[in-house]
Amino acid sequence: TMQPSLQTLEQGKCERPGRQTCYVTACKKFRVVPASYFLQHMQNSTLVMMHRGLGPQGTKALAVPLVTNTSILRLNLRDNWMEGMGGAAIAEMLKGNCYITEVDLSNNNLEVYGAKAIAGMLKENSTLVRLILSGNHFTDRSTEHLCPALITNTKLQHLDLSYNALGESAGEHMGDALSENTGLRSLNLAWNCIRQKGAVMLANGLGENVFLRILDLSFNGFGKEGASALGQALKENNVLEELNISNNRIPPEGAIHLAMGLKVNKTIKSLNIGRNPILNAGCYGILKSVQDNPDSALETLDFSDITVSRDFDDLYTAVKEIFPALRVNHGGCFGTFSKAKA
Repeated sequence: TMQPSLQTLEQGKCERPGRQTCYVTACKKFRVVPASYFLQHMQNSTLVMMHRGLGPQGTKALAVPLVTNTSILRLNLRDNWMEGMGGAAIAEMLKGNCYITEVDLSNNNLEVYGAKAIAGMLKENSTLVRLILSGNHFTDRSTEHLCPALITNTKLQHLDLSYNALGESAGEHMGDALSENTGLRSLNLAWNCIRQKGAVMLANGLGENVFLRILDLSFNGFGKEGASALGQALKENNVLEELNISNNRIPPEGAIHLAMGLKVNKTIKSLNIGRNPILNAGCYGILKSVQDNPDSALETLDFSDITVSRDFDDLYTAVKEIFPALRVNHGGCFGTFSKAKA
């Protein structure tokens, strides 16, 4: 089946009284049963149609009336098995629709074909603010398309690419995009496979970024090199407020390098480095860097599941005197049975 172009979507343009007719006609064309839920809710500002098994054809039919819909501002089509073809129909629709600001296309098996179409859309669309693309089997080839689009697009503020298969090259592509992007405020790259050189390049891009406030890198493989590069990025970056690097196989040396960045950073409010093998030495080094930084903005330090020593506890008591609001979470102290949560 051919991909509907914006022109064919435009031909099915719905006149106000005939919006429903327009959708029903599209459903006949694509041989699918109309979704009664859509017919009932097409005038709402939020349309949530999750887990409805639309498939590629059902998604194409839905895209036709959405081109001219002026009511829907938030569109959630999570888990509809739309695949690349359905994803491309939604992307094509978003080139014509200038009302929708939030779209959730997670768990739709979009793969590289869908990623390419979304990238094309991002180069033209200027209304989308939030885009959720988690769980779509995106690989390094997908970011080859998406990342250049992120350099062009300045309106998108929140992007979620978690639970994909982004690897080393994807880290490099994202690094390039981050160094030049001027729109993103939050980026979620959790549960991917970004490691080694890719992790370092992504961190380098972060060092040059001047807009991003929230970055989630949890469940990747940043390790020692990635953490060291992030330490360097934190010396240069003066906007990032929340960083999650939990579950990244970071050793104590990596944490010490990261601490060097925290020693001079003035903006980070929340750091989650829990569930890493940084041991007490890593936790101590990070807390010490806060003590040595009079301009530290840190409010929350998360060392979940990492056991600390009495020395750490004593240091925390001292740091609390300078930063009374600082909250530290860890996996308890050696030699005590109670879980310590400050």
